[in-house]
Amino acid sequence: MLRRGAALATVPAVLAALLGATGPTTAGPAGGSGAGDPYFPLSGNGGYHVRHYGLTLRYDTSSRHLDGRAVLSARATQNLGRFDLDLDGLRVTGVTVDGTPAAFRRVGQELVVTPRRTLRAGRDFRVTVAYDGTPKPVTDPDGSTDGWIPTDDGAFVAGEPQGAMTWFPANSHPKDKSSYDITVTVPQGRTAVAGGVLLGQRTEHGRTTFRWRETEPTAAYLATVTIGAFKVEQYTTPDGIHVYNAVDPREASAAAPVLKKLPSVVAWESKLFGPYPFRSAGSIVDHAPGVGYALETQTRPLYDSAPDLSTLVHESAHQWFGDSVSLTAWKDIWLNEGFATYAEWLYAEQHGGDSAQKTFDALYARPASDHLWAFPPGDPGSGKNIFDAPVYARGAMTLHELRKAVGDRDFFRILRAWTAGHRGGHGTTAQFTALAERISGKRLDGLFHTWLFTKGKPNSA
Repeated sequence: MLRRGAALATVPAVLAALLGATGPTTAGPAGGSGAGDPYFPLSGNGGYHVRHYGLTLRYDTSSRHLDGRAVLSARATQNLGRFDLDLDGLRVTGVTVDGTPAAFRRVGQELVVTPRRTLRAGRDFRVTVAYDGTPKPVTDPDGSTDGWIPTDDGAFVAGEPQGAMTWFPANSHPKDKSSYDITVTVPQGRTAVAGGVLLGQRTEHGRTTFRWRETEPTAAYLATVTIGAFKVEQYTTPDGIHVYNAVDPREASAAAPVLKKLPSVVAWESKLFGPYPFRSAGSIVDHAPGVGYALETQTRPLYDSAPDLSTLVHESAHQWFGDSVSLTAWKDIWLNEGFATYAEWLYAEQHGGDSAQKTFDALYARPASDHLWAFPPGDPGSGKNIFDAPVYARGAMTLHELRKAVGDRDFFRILRAWTAGHRGGHGTTAQFTALAERISGKRLDGLFHTWLFTKGKPNSA
């Protein structure tokens, strides 16, 4: 990040209403109502892993009404007498588990589901949720909004850190990554853009249906179904990556020269960071005044207006750092933002701009009272701070200090080993530190402690 159609219910509404309040219950252990993240304690859920989401959506851009049907293919990681899903604001009309109606109730952002029988640890199961309503964004601790953000021609759908729950029931924490099939029906003349590969689109009776598939593991916050009156461009790069760009016409002239550089940016980053981790790439350039940020939605970053080249480099770098290699805790957000910011520095350095050292020096010249030193990037303190300057800039400064300490050869070996060893999975600060020490053969705990975890302005090496 750089800061009413027909209902699709699978359970009749009358039966759902009965089950919702007074349906059968099963004695047995409950899955956690959160994934244990101290910054967002209700995000994600315990007791199961979602392997795949099948989402069928219909959105009316005039009434702003959404009809949804979500099929979650999951595996129990413990015995489950009940379990939670994250879903905010929308009306649930029915829930089944393996085709059998299940009891459900709402507790804030939690959809609590009680199957008829306890799900045993290790068992695969399928949850189907029918829902509808007018989706609305959530307000984050820093005052920004994310999730389903209405626009004048559709919706800007950006889920970091907690907005996925505004449009589908999810295990909404980066620790839980899944594949996705998303089918979206919108009024003719509108385009619905998700991540992955477009399998097809069909227009009939004044509506167009788009079918998208992402087979690579994806955190819920990195999914999107952004909708608008977009101009679409598609092509395949020499490396075989399918590119799909969707651009609001109001942003087209400003975006064109930057988007033209996308293949070369991805190729350059692939040389530094290792092979591009996905089958597809592209951009969604919306006209969304007031949003105030871009987001690295997987395979297809989302921009609230035409991006500049640095922003394109930043969000593209996230495909490695944040998307392919994801967090296990929001506290480690520097592993996403510090790395993507340093990619900007490296791009400038290798394309006729300032050296990374010059950028570092300009930042380090700021006085100790400057907000850059307000908190250490490895310990932001709360969800309010995870998208603030110290995480980005001081996170990048940490990487520059590492580069100076180990030399360019080992530094870029570390980056490539990190993306290869954790591809499609997760990483922690402790794991990155250990990797850097192993490859360089140097003790680096002091460097990382100083730059990631020490309060105030550090002493530069």
